[in-house]
Amino acid sequence: MQRSDRVGDEIQKVVADLIQNEIKDPRLPPMTSVVEVRASRDLSHAHIYISVLGNDQQKKDCAAALRSASGYIRRELSHRIRLRIAPELHFIVDESIERGFRMNKLIDEAMGNIKDNEPST
Repeated sequence: MQRSDRVGDEIQKVVADLIQNEIKDPRLPPMTSVVEVRASRDLSHAHIYISVLGNDQQKKDCAAALRSASGYIRRELSHRIRLRIAPELHFIVDESIERGFRMNKLIDEAMGNIKDNEPST
């Protein structure tokens, strides 16, 4: 495992904790989670993938809230993780979990239709 991966894992833990317990922005939905963090090799940038359970407006509001709190998050990261340079944070709304839910629902519906159409023996 590369150092950037280990640092990314630590950033993920700290950012998740900050979102859940520290940031008191009303635009942040309660069902916001950090899915993944990809830190660049030189640790100067961190792409933080966020999952938001909500509609499109809530996702936009969440992204705006995180961007406005990025200075605070960056400062807290530098205190909690010993890094020479606090990475520049890039928040990305990740919709893969929602796509997975939709796919499961479609599969369940398709399987239900197949069972309904089977001849009874």
